[in-house]
Amino acid sequence: MISQLLFGELAEVLETRGRQWTKVRCAWDNFVGWVASNQLKPVTPSEFGRFQREFAYSLELFHTILAQDFCVPIVMGAQLPGFDGMRFKLEEHYFTFSGQAVFPENIEQTPEFVLKIARKYLHAPFLWGGRSPMGVDAPGLIQMVFKLAGIPMPREAEQQVYLGEAVDFVEQSRPGDIAFFENRAGRITHCGIILPNNEVLHAYGSVRIDAIDHFGIYNKKQARYTHRLRVVKRMLKGKAEEKGAVEKAVEKAQGQYELF
Repeated sequence: MISQLLFGELAEVLETRGRQWTKVRCAWDNFVGWVASNQLKPVTPSEFGRFQREFAYSLELFHTILAQDFCVPIVMGAQLPGFDGMRFKLEEHYFTFSGQAVFPENIEQTPEFVLKIARKYLHAPFLWGGRSPMGVDAPGLIQMVFKLAGIPMPREAEQQVYLGEAVDFVEQSRPGDIAFFENRAGRITHCGIILPNNEVLHAYGSVRIDAIDHFGIYNKKQARYTHRLRVVKRMLKGKAEEKGAVEKAVEKAQGQYELF
């Protein structure tokens, strides 16, 4: 597994293989992969377009949506399609959501909001391909935090690094900037969110906070550097995204990723 679809996220069906597997393209970041067919619910073309425009994000770490005779657990970042502030409809069912939610048009793209969302993921276990508080990887954490802040991001760190404006020195970084880290081959493989006081929040074993300097991430418990810093990028300065920026970043990234 290298990614997940959360409740309410839209995807385009590309291919089916037997009765069990469906190849899809995520509608908002163009990520392509295979999902279990019984995890998908069909919507009409008109619903697809409307749900892209009219929805809210759940800001609750864990919550349930209530139908008439059953409930469904959802996690932070799940989308509530056609949400009117109290309930929404999928197929023949009406669901009630009583937790905290935010509509995209009401999001304030500020460092304070980014850090508030990021800290909610603290201590979430690391899961390769995860995008939820039940398990998340480093680029999945970045993608979800900035998605909830209204800034679309690609799925992989080596795609995300093409966005934003470079910060010359880590000492000039600001809270909410993204630090990217490279492996010994020079490939971008890790990322984290800059915090005040020379700290970084990232997913390594679990979502944690460590010290950062111009060398990289220093783990005090292990008494060593665990990640080598490559570059710091600023996403929150001015207009967060130009149209098509995610697609451009994906084109620049090397390799093709699929979900298995």
